Amino acid sequence: MALKKHSLLRSGSALSFLTLISRVLGLVREMTKAALLGTSALSDAFSVAFMIPNLFRRLFAEGSIAVAFIPTFKAFLIEDKHSETREFLCCFWTFLSFFVSLAVALGIVFTPFIVRIFGLAEFNETVLLTRIMFPFLLFISIAAFFQGILNSVHVFLPSGLAPIVLNIVTIACAWLLSPFTANPARALSFGIFLGGFLEALIQFPFVLKNKYFFKWTSLKKAVNNLGTRAVLRLIGPTIIGMAAYQLNDLVSTALAGNVGEGVVSSLQYSLRLQELILGVFAVSIGTVLLPELSEHAKARNWLMYNKRLTSAIDIIALITIPVTIFSLIESEKIVRLLFQSRLFDDDSVRLTTQAFFFHITGLFFIALNRILAPAFYAQSDSKSPTIAGVASFVVNMALAALLSGPLKGAGIALALSIAGAANTLLLFFFFKRIAHINLKAMLINSLRYLIRMVIFSCIAAVPLMLLDKYINKIFTSISIAHIGSSRLITVAAPLVVSLLIFSTIGIALLFITGDGNLKSVLSIFGRKLKKHN
Repeated sequence: MALKKHSLLRSGSALSFLTLISRVLGLVREMTKAALLGTSALSDAFSVAFMIPNLFRRLFAEGSIAVAFIPTFKAFLIEDKHSETREFLCCFWTFLSFFVSLAVALGIVFTPFIVRIFGLAEFNETVLLTRIMFPFLLFISIAAFFQGILNSVHVFLPSGLAPIVLNIVTIACAWLLSPFTANPARALSFGIFLGGFLEALIQFPFVLKNKYFFKWTSLKKAVNNLGTRAVLRLIGPTIIGMAAYQLNDLVSTALAGNVGEGVVSSLQYSLRLQELILGVFAVSIGTVLLPELSEHAKARNWLMYNKRLTSAIDIIALITIPVTIFSLIESEKIVRLLFQSRLFDDDSVRLTTQAFFFHITGLFFIALNRILAPAFYAQSDSKSPTIAGVASFVVNMALAALLSGPLKGAGIALALSIAGAANTLLLFFFFKRIAHINLKAMLINSLRYLIRMVIFSCIAAVPLMLLDKYINKIFTSISIAHIGSSRLITVAAPLVVSLLIFSTIGIALLFITGDGNLKSVLSIFGRKLKKHN
C-alpha cells in the first residue's frame, strides 16, 4: 500500500506544485478584484457576468472531457490503432468546436434574458461584461480538449501551466487597463477574455510535440464517428447531473443577488479561498487518478484499482481535515489578511467571513467528491455520479431557499456544504452495486483514518483557542508601540504564529504514531532534495 501511495503522490506532486501557483495567483486575482471593486454592486455584476460562461464551461469543458473523452480516448490508445485514433480526434474536435461556438453565439444574443433573473442593480453593465467574457467558454473548452489528450498520455505539465497564464494575464489587465476603461470590472473582463485564449494556445505545442494532429471534418462525419458516439453515450446521462450542478450555482447566485448588495461577491470570495485548497490537492489528485483508474479498469486489475482509490481518500483526509479545523478557528483573520484593502471594508470582511465559515465546513466532502467521481468515470459509469448530483442539487436548493432568508449568504454557503456531504454519502452507497470494489474494507480504513485526523486536529487546535487572545494582544501592542496600526503585524503575524503552533503539534502527532501518508510525503520530498543536490 505504501508503494501505491508513493506512486500517486509522486505522479501528482509536479501538477500540485503548478496548481498551487495557479490557485495562489487565482487568490491574488480575487484580492485584486476585492481592492478595485470590494463587495459593491459593480463587484456583484462582474461576479455574475463571469459565472454565466463558467456554468457552461463545466458542461462543455472539464465535465465532458473528464467524464467521457478521456476514458474513450484511453480505449483507442490501448487498442493502438493510429488511424482510428486520429480520425476520432478530428471528429471530436469538429463536434466540440462547432457546438461550443454555437452556444457562445446564442449566449451573447440571450444574455439580457439570462442576467435579468439575478435582480442586480447594475443590469446594463452586467450584460456588457457577460458578452465580453462569453467567448471565454470557447477558449476554455478547447484548452480542456488539449488537456484531455495530454493527461491521457500522462503529460500533466501544460495542465498546470495554462491556468497560471490565465491568472497572470487577468491580474495584469486589471491594473494596467483600469485607468483606460469606464470601470475596473471591464478591465478584468478583458483580462479573462485574453487569458482564456492564451490558456488554450499554450497547450497546443505540447499536443503537437506528442504527435497528435487533427483537422476539421464534416459535421455529419463527426457525429457518426464511433468514438464521438461513445463520448455522447457517456456524457448523455451526465448532462442531467451537470445541469443540476449548474442550476446549483445559478439558483444560489440568484438567491444571493436578491437578499442584499455584496452577498454575491462575498460568496465568490469565500469560494475562492475554498478552491485554493481544492485545486491544489483534490483536483490535482483527481486529474492524475482518472487515467490511472481507467487503465486498471480496462485491464480488470481491481486490486490496484482499490488500492489507488483508498490511497487517494486517505490523502484527502490528511489534507482537508486539519485545514478545515484551523480555518474554522481563524476564519476572520484569513479573510481580513487576504482581502481587506481599499474598497473591501469591515462590512465586506463580515459578509465574506460568514460565508467562508460555512463553506469551509464542507471542504472534506467536496474534495472527496472530486476523487470519488473519477472512480465511476474510469469504469464508464456516468449515471451514478449523475444521480448523486441531482439529489445533491435538490438538497442544496431546498436548504438554500430555506436558509437564505434568515442567514443570507451564510445560509447559502451552509446549504452547499450539506449538499456536498449528501453527494458523498450517495456515491459511497452506489459503490455497493460494483462487485469488484471492496467497499467494506475501504470504508473501515477510510473512517479509521478520518477519525484519527479529526482527533489530531482537535488536539492541535486546543492551544490556539487558549492562547488566541494573548497572541493578538501581544502583536497589537507591538504594532501600536512601534509603527502604528499595521495589518501585517496585527493580523498576519498572529495568524502565522497560530499556524506554526497548530502545524507543529499536528505533524508531531502524525510522526509519533508512524503515519504512513506522512512518511510517503516526506520520502518524496527527501528524494527530490537529493536529486537537486
